[in-house]
Amino acid sequence: MIETTESTAGMSAKDVRYATWVTLFAWIFAVYDFILFGTLLPEIGRHEGWSTAFQAELATWIAVGTAVIALLVGPAVDRMGRRNGIILTVSGAAVCSALTAVGGGLGSLVLVLIRSLGGFGYAEQTVNATYLSELYASAPASVARRRGFLYSLVQGGWPIGALLAAALTAILLPHIGWQGCFIFAALPSLVIVVFARKLKESPQFVAHRLKHAQATAQNRDLHGLRGTLQGPTRRTTLVLGAAFLLNWFGIQVFSVLGTTVITDVHHVSFENSLVVLILSNLVGYIGYLAFGFLGDRIGRRNAIALGWTISGLLFTAMLYAPHSLGPVMALYSLGLFFLIGPYAALLFFIGESFPTTIRATGGALVAAMGPIGAILAGLGATYLLNSGATWQLAAFYFGAVPCFVSGLLICGAPKASPQDVPSPELGDVKESLA
Repeated sequence: MIETTESTAGMSAKDVRYATWVTLFAWIFAVYDFILFGTLLPEIGRHEGWSTAFQAELATWIAVGTAVIALLVGPAVDRMGRRNGIILTVSGAAVCSALTAVGGGLGSLVLVLIRSLGGFGYAEQTVNATYLSELYASAPASVARRRGFLYSLVQGGWPIGALLAAALTAILLPHIGWQGCFIFAALPSLVIVVFARKLKESPQFVAHRLKHAQATAQNRDLHGLRGTLQGPTRRTTLVLGAAFLLNWFGIQVFSVLGTTVITDVHHVSFENSLVVLILSNLVGYIGYLAFGFLGDRIGRRNAIALGWTISGLLFTAMLYAPHSLGPVMALYSLGLFFLIGPYAALLFFIGESFPTTIRATGGALVAAMGPIGAILAGLGATYLLNSGATWQLAAFYFGAVPCFVSGLLICGAPKASPQDVPSPELGDVKESLA
């Protein structure tokens, strides 16, 4: 995957390759736990006697807890380091799975508290983006030129983890029950923790740590959540956060609730929901690779804007298309391609947009807007539906329109230059180690 011999500040091609594989599997199994709960919630609800409405309310509160935990991970990673951050998030995902099996049947409040720890798994993607954006930027030019595509391979762990959760649940649930499925999910993450301990810290964080005692007063002030809203980073935080939040309206409506929207609007009966799941995740994976590659060619900000605006138009066309399976599925699949694919470029773009001192914090803050956007989309769609509107109208106003606007909004983010990430800090490493 990486064909170089030695990178800056003692980071070899072998180190970079090893980090790529570890972060890929860390993300796959973090997603596995994250998706597994949604897959098994109906089974848990049946076991506990919870109504469908109560399960939806439970999922909303868990989304809030997930956002809070994910937000707290960022500042922690900016203090403890990227390597330790990966160990933290993977361990958190494993603990969340294990505790769900043990305490998931102790009542709704306990379940909300336990599943909120899923925020560690959700935060894995931003920690990966922070770590790899620094690692790839410090590598030789042959790697740096295609860093976006390499990261897309890692971010592609989302559909792999989702499919793994669906497939293994279908196989294991009849034999070991829902508690056993969560215990099984914890095991791979514990193995990844062992491998993660062998990761090398990124050169940029090493530079930051070595220079910390000699930092200027301005740099000392630029830390934590407060630092993301100071100086030139304020615009970055506000624009990226708002775009992320709005785009998750589209994620909630067309990805999470996609089957519901299509069947209600076009009266299409999906006899096998697994086929739809496989199709959407396959399209999403191809989209990750495509936009990772495209971001390296035309710039990540441009690739994201292009994808999300096209996605909003395609989903609008899907909603108002004739009631025919062929056109509906074609427009839906293309919409997912342009909706999900840009996230490979987005998360890497976020990593390139913040300075080392608050890179993980900024990424976590922006990513935490996702679950909030999902909650707002759900509330808005529910309000319209309760007022007598159709899913067609609700999905348009709280799915397609916000998706299109998020593509326009991302254009307001400052352009991140890959050269800004490594060069001055790596020079400091060499001077400090001399």
